[in-house]
Amino acid sequence: MKRFECRCGERVFFENTLCLACRRELGFDPVRLLMVALDRDGDRYDDGSGNTYTRCRNYADYKNCNWLCTPADGDEYCQSCRLNRTIPDLSLPQNQQRWYTLEKAKRRLLYTLLALGLPIVSKTRGWPAGLAFDFIEDQRSNPAVADEFVHTGHADGVITINIAEADDVYRVRMRVLMAEMYRTVLGHFRHESGHYYFDLLVDEGAINGFRDLFGDETTDYAQALSTYYNGGPAPGWETRFISAYAASHPFEDWAETWAHYLLIEDGVETAVSEGLLAPIHGLGDAIRHWTDIAIKLNQINRGLGLQDPYPFAINEHVERKLRFIGDLVKRKTSDLDQA
Repeated sequence: MKRFECRCGERVFFENTLCLACRRELGFDPVRLLMVALDRDGDRYDDGSGNTYTRCRNYADYKNCNWLCTPADGDEYCQSCRLNRTIPDLSLPQNQQRWYTLEKAKRRLLYTLLALGLPIVSKTRGWPAGLAFDFIEDQRSNPAVADEFVHTGHADGVITINIAEADDVYRVRMRVLMAEMYRTVLGHFRHESGHYYFDLLVDEGAINGFRDLFGDETTDYAQALSTYYNGGPAPGWETRFISAYAASHPFEDWAETWAHYLLIEDGVETAVSEGLLAPIHGLGDAIRHWTDIAIKLNQINRGLGLQDPYPFAINEHVERKLRFIGDLVKRKTSDLDQA
């Protein structure tokens, strides 16, 4: 995440809707990836080239979005909110906060995807290969709903998030039950987006390279997950995978590695923007510096009596997988630039 400033020069942050120094209302411009100060009425922004941006309807209705609608959108909802196919039942007070937490994480995911130049098109607006989000609860958190169990996952361009994941107590309990080292709302979004972008990036020209690194994706998926959940990962998974779950099946290895690729891209951009790192040249340089930063972050947290924020090790095999993903992203964005 880059560093943002208001037009008055005061520092502002990605989730802000108001500059505390000059009291101007703020919005996020998804075209230039900038936080901008709105006019004195607080409902629109002129970019100086005759283009007027307006607030997303979800800000007016719920104060749950600070992204702006661009002239090209032709919609009252911003690029992020147009991806929503299902949102929680907001008549329940606890769901308003859960939805806010989910949207905040989704926008951070989308920022990184936009910064990388990856395509983001809404399935809800008619593109069959587009992306959509379902935020759904089940009877474990709300006995009144129809679904007994909602899996967080991806299918055919739809990312489903169980809204209970936005509850800290639930999420930590699930992390312990699943014997996971790491479980965050943003991590879910990054992981599930990996399944979506696999279909866009791994074409016939890339599939053999994928199989060399990740394995044969035609291996029975349901059986592989059953084996993992019943018996755990194969011994020695740490030498070839970024996480235990990544060892369950090549698709999950891709999604876990993809999530870490996005995490590293975001983390290193933040470190450079904050003056902690000099500008980075290439993914290999980014991985090396990220590893050093992660160690320092873990040490700081331990001194505060907290868990490691990055409890992972990037081994040689994982780095090769990360580089493969980085090359595919470059190729895709290069193709889009030339189109």
